[in-house]
Amino acid sequence: MMIALRVIAHLLDYPNQTLFEHQQDLIEALVPTGALDPHHCAQLQRFTRHLCARPLLDAQAAYGELFDRGRATSLLLFEHVHGESHDRGQAMVDLLAQYRTAGLEINCRELPDFLPLYLEYLANLNPAQARSGLQDVAPILALLGARLIQRQSSYGVLFDVLLALSGSGVQCQALEPQVAGEARDDTPQALDAVWEEEQVTFIGQPGCPSAAETTHQRRFVGAVVPQYLDVAQIVTSNKGH
Repeated sequence: MMIALRVIAHLLDYPNQTLFEHQQDLIEALVPTGALDPHHCAQLQRFTRHLCARPLLDAQAAYGELFDRGRATSLLLFEHVHGESHDRGQAMVDLLAQYRTAGLEINCRELPDFLPLYLEYLANLNPAQARSGLQDVAPILALLGARLIQRQSSYGVLFDVLLALSGSGVQCQALEPQVAGEARDDTPQALDAVWEEEQVTFIGQPGCPSAAETTHQRRFVGAVVPQYLDVAQIVTSNKGH
């Protein structure tokens, strides 16, 4: 399980030359275990080959288009829970403290809630703790996976495997009806709306929002709202299908 988490962490990170050069090492490291069955093992191996079969620049461009445009498929976990609220800052501090308790220090510019970093952290725990950590974020993984599947992205399979490793009973497919009704936030029109300038108003004018409120409204006009899904609800819904 721990090797699978490390491999998926690498695959979910921004594609680089090192990944492409060592793709065979990742493929060979993936072997069926008690936690990773032959089906999921084959899925990860197939994804790795598919990702590294294209030119690196193309893979990097596709990654940016998929994960860095809009909020819906962001790999920052707390983006889907707290958005830009004050609670997000405290959640970051708490997560960073967990990393340090486990003897880990972040040596890159990514935020603590960047999913590949979180998976690296879980891979340093014991299997039971790692499984519990996956269960904590299972609703977010299911939401991301469902959105990626809707966009016909091969990255969706990574979230299927993570949910299987979590043992939570949550599946991306259970959220397909909900995701189908969402408006895309990565289109040119949606991105333009996010940065749309507010009408100029004078200080003290009735109804004039604060500078902070105006900035927040401009930044997230039409964006996908943060949401955290109840695990039990997803599992129940999935059993009904």
